[in-house]
Amino acid sequence: MRLVDLVLPERLGRPFRWLVASSWVSNLGDGIALAAGPLLVASLTSSPFLVALAATLQWLPAMVVGLLAGVVTDRRDRRRIVVLVDGARVGVLLVLTATILTGHLTIGLALGTMLVLGTAEVFADNAQSTMLPMVVPRQDLGVGNQRIQTGLLTLNQMAGPPLGAALFALGSAVPFGTQAALSALAVGLVTKVALPPHATDTPAGARIHQDIADGFRWTVRHPAVRTLVLTIFTFNITFGAAWSVLVLYATEHLGLGAVGYGLITTFIAVGGLVGTASYGWLTRRLTLGQIMRIGLVIETLTHLSLALTTVPWVAMTVFAVFGAHAFVWGTTSATVRQRAVPTRLQGRVGSVNLVGSTGGLVLGSLLGGVLAQRWGLTAPFWFAFGGSAVFVVAIWGQLRHVAHDELRDVEPSTAV
Repeated sequence: MRLVDLVLPERLGRPFRWLVASSWVSNLGDGIALAAGPLLVASLTSSPFLVALAATLQWLPAMVVGLLAGVVTDRRDRRRIVVLVDGARVGVLLVLTATILTGHLTIGLALGTMLVLGTAEVFADNAQSTMLPMVVPRQDLGVGNQRIQTGLLTLNQMAGPPLGAALFALGSAVPFGTQAALSALAVGLVTKVALPPHATDTPAGARIHQDIADGFRWTVRHPAVRTLVLTIFTFNITFGAAWSVLVLYATEHLGLGAVGYGLITTFIAVGGLVGTASYGWLTRRLTLGQIMRIGLVIETLTHLSLALTTVPWVAMTVFAVFGAHAFVWGTTSATVRQRAVPTRLQGRVGSVNLVGSTGGLVLGSLLGGVLAQRWGLTAPFWFAFGGSAVFVVAIWGQLRHVAHDELRDVEPSTAV
């Protein structure tokens, strides 16, 4: 119990513990799919364009239905949304497993399944992301986000991908059946999360586009959140281009096998653990504007380093450094947004951030597939380096809008 109290402080309450437990179990399942999904597609086709298209189809739904998901989250019971949508994902995963076992899976069916799963995930993730500020006091949101991030790092990024690759080696259907079982368990856990009343009584005649416009207007008028959305959009274009062909880059350019590809996310997660563990120390010594600027430079140099190297251990080191930057940024962005946004707008503002994030990924992944098909597997990384360098210069001054006093307020909540 002492260990449980240390990891999940009792003062945050039982709903928080159930929410984190559900998130961690779900993250393990999603981590398995991180490696198994691209490996499944790569086993069905050797086309860099189709491999990149698989990544695009997973990211595209957030851009298409993300704003609608935000409206649904703010209008309806958020726990019920997660239960219904994740329950539907379990069914889709079971169908995918069955088609693999019976030998009926085609590349078209695989890509279509990823599109359906990605669409469902948009609604579930948007609703679940708004639950934390409903069960945790504002001053403890940093602690809550750290615990969520810890599960994302250790289970989704570290344990999940190599496990997914290993399960795929046993049989291509095994990882997806496993993910279905874990997703079902996560649904059971989230049903135990008690939330305060929050579903909106939508006035007669209320229109979806009006709700969406409210979320956009709030985001545009809030300098800190607006800057975060703008930054993640621009940098995800370059990131999406490079990462869309990562499975081919790892297996062909670096000469890694399936398990080696899975280990890439493990190294990213190791760096992420160092980053999140150092977060309080960093915020005591640097402003968030400085941390963000350093992080953007790190991301730019990541693409350059990966474009130049063919040595696996060098690439793994680069992935670890990138992971530290990525999760420091993620913890900061989530906490600032959750503290700033009123409960009634959490879903819609979160969806604006999601659309900006995934919109960049979709554009980047489409570019990455074309570049790799025409000029080789390192071409997306060279594009990512050049584009990131331009973006750093263009967005440098915008980071001043992230108010230092608001970001300093994040620091006390990073303590256990």
